[in-house]
Amino acid sequence: MEFSRRVFVGGAVTTLAGVTASAVIAAPGKKVLPVAEVAPPKAPATPKAADMPPLLKEALAALDRHDRRVGQRDRIGLVDFTEHSSKKRFQLVDVASGQIIGSYLVAHGRGSDPGHTGWVKRLSNRPGSNASSCGSFVIANRYYGKHGASRRLMGLDPENNLALERAIVIHGASYVDSSLIHSQGQIGRSLGCFSVEQSEIAAVLDKLGEGRLLYASDARA
Repeated sequence: MEFSRRVFVGGAVTTLAGVTASAVIAAPGKKVLPVAEVAPPKAPATPKAADMPPLLKEALAALDRHDRRVGQRDRIGLVDFTEHSSKKRFQLVDVASGQIIGSYLVAHGRGSDPGHTGWVKRLSNRPGSNASSCGSFVIANRYYGKHGASRRLMGLDPENNLALERAIVIHGASYVDSSLIHSQGQIGRSLGCFSVEQSEIAAVLDKLGEGRLLYASDARA
């Protein structure tokens, strides 16, 4: 049985007519050469719901819930406040594949950990509480403040809707550093902001740009 097929040669598309399943019909006296099968490109892997960590499931549900407020859906930030501050509990995730593309240390607020244990004890949305809050945030504009390059956050849920009023932002800080884990067993605390290492802030702000979702959770809350 004869058929026509398209093959890519040096970037150009060529149609070969009179091709059998295994060879090209050659001119008299010429050697018959086999035709290589061209495998179709693989589609990006899509994570199955059963394979997703619970926090990612929560974040994707929040992404759908706030679809009118979150304009960019390619990447999201996840913060797991059930983890100790010595852990890299801030993850950047590619939404299409479910793959982690960055992991970072992140501080929680002093008001969430008055005894400086490294564990979040409480959450608050109250101005002046110096505590962390959970829920869905949309990344807002980039600016330069006393901590250098930063990004503002707008809270989308009742438990964090005062984030902009409270000046809760993403910024770099000297009290977030892996060297502190070796000497103190934990990193420092913020005033409620999502503070990361100064060496990582540029990457975080670039990858988690304006219009994307930051989702913070404490499953115990």
